[in-house]
Amino acid sequence: MSTDPAPPYWLLISVLFSNQPLSPSLAMTLHQAAFELHQRGEGAKEVAGDMVSGRVVNLRKDVSFGGIAGPAFEAEIETERGSGVVRFVLTRQGLERMKQQPAEPPRPKYLN
Repeated sequence: MSTDPAPPYWLLISVLFSNQPLSPSLAMTLHQAAFELHQRGEGAKEVAGDMVSGRVVNLRKDVSFGGIAGPAFEAEIETERGSGVVRFVLTRQGLERMKQQPAEPPRPKYLN
């Protein structure tokens, strides 16, 4: 288990557009889904949590603006504030940092 604190969300993603305010937990949820899509080369992933549900889509292109570059994603979400769209980039710095972290062990599966 790593003793390093979790990196701040603003290091991991750069938001290009959002019509919903992003809390740190929502930003991290979107980041995790996008990172998994990027690593696996998949096109879309459903997200769900206490305060959000929706879908993250891998746009399968890299974008660059200023000093920030990385793969682009779009999320359609439902929150307690209503529906929204978020377009964001996984930063190269954030991708490198995530690759350096050890993989999490699989979660145990429970029978109901």
